[in-house]
Amino acid sequence: MSIALPAAPAPAPRRQVLIATVLASAAGSMVMAGLLATWLKFRAAAPTRPSSDGLVIIKDWMPKSVVIPEVVTNLTLFAFVILCVMAQWAVYSAKRAQSTHRSLAIGTTFLMGLAALNSQIAVWNQMKLELAKSAYNTMFYTVTGAMVVFIAVGLAFSAVAFFRSVGGRDDDKQVVTSHALYWYFCTAAYVAMWFVVYVQK
Repeated sequence: MSIALPAAPAPAPRRQVLIATVLASAAGSMVMAGLLATWLKFRAAAPTRPSSDGLVIIKDWMPKSVVIPEVVTNLTLFAFVILCVMAQWAVYSAKRAQSTHRSLAIGTTFLMGLAALNSQIAVWNQMKLELAKSAYNTMFYTVTGAMVVFIAVGLAFSAVAFFRSVGGRDDDKQVVTSHALYWYFCTAAYVAMWFVVYVQK
């Protein structure tokens, strides 16, 4: 009489993509925090002078000729909000095996990320700052340039996730979740940059 052995336990799920995304997001957060801290340090150390009437102390940090296009920067903020909703919709659809909705959500996420990238480039074109003319100009391009790199990485992630989705990868919940997590990080980074660089100046 033979006795059948019980089935072996299922192997633990591998979450390499999710773990890598968490580590990359943490590293990106430290980069943005360091850049914004340096921005605030430069701003605090900027020379001061009294106004012509002597009533106000003026800090020479932001050049007088610089005008930040606030409409564009605010619209970029709303683009990131919509982007997060679309990324989460992709996760929702992936968990329910709704491949069409998942692909549509990821595609929309890509388009909104592209819109955010285009908006930042529009800000550069409208401000027309010379890179090495002042500490403000150099720091401005350093901080916003880092944000552009983050967005470009997110666009590449969205493109990969989209092609995997339309290719029939119905078990890609980990990739879709990691994709949403990365865009959450980008949104948080932009909100911090928007407040420090564009609002507080």
